[in-house]
Amino acid sequence: MKLSFIKETPLKVPYTTANVIGMLVNRLTAMLEEMAGNRPIVVVCVGTDRSTGDALGPLIGTNLSKYRSPHFELFGTLENPVHAMNLDDTLIEINRRYHKPFVIGIDACLGQVSSVGSIQVGVGPVRPGAGVNKDLPPVGDIHITGIVNVGGFMEYFVLQNTRLHLVMKMSDIIALSLFTAIANNVHLTNTAIEQTAASDNL
Repeated sequence: MKLSFIKETPLKVPYTTANVIGMLVNRLTAMLEEMAGNRPIVVVCVGTDRSTGDALGPLIGTNLSKYRSPHFELFGTLENPVHAMNLDDTLIEINRRYHKPFVIGIDACLGQVSSVGSIQVGVGPVRPGAGVNKDLPPVGDIHITGIVNVGGFMEYFVLQNTRLHLVMKMSDIIALSLFTAIANNVHLTNTAIEQTAASDNL
């Protein structure tokens, strides 16, 4: 899968789709293989646990933290969320601590009725706060978003009144898919290095 194809067609798939995890893993693995290289992978899960709909990011972060993986750095969990008040400082810290980090931005968003429950993966940053008219810095070389409810009217109220079941299911799917894709990418990278070393020794 070539990057030009990925750029042209962001993936958007309902979380109830039969092979949703396989579809997400394939797309994310291809994107990491094409774009990340040997850069440190940093996952930034944006949101707050004070709003059901906006808790998608921190829930994903908490799920990812359970894997205790050395292959990515993680910012944004239920315990230590990344939100409007500390997003700037978090991004400054990431760029100070890591050399040319490959950032994966994750956030909840609002959309059309027919899109609620869909998970989106694409090239470029997520734009936190756009749905509630907040001007926050963009996050990520690539993004993963979950459409948790309907946009266009009383956004704060809508986020507060989003079903927790939907947010929990989507967070489980996204966390497992992303962890698997990162593990795949590490395996592919290590295999390529081993093949290069083997050919150098011939």
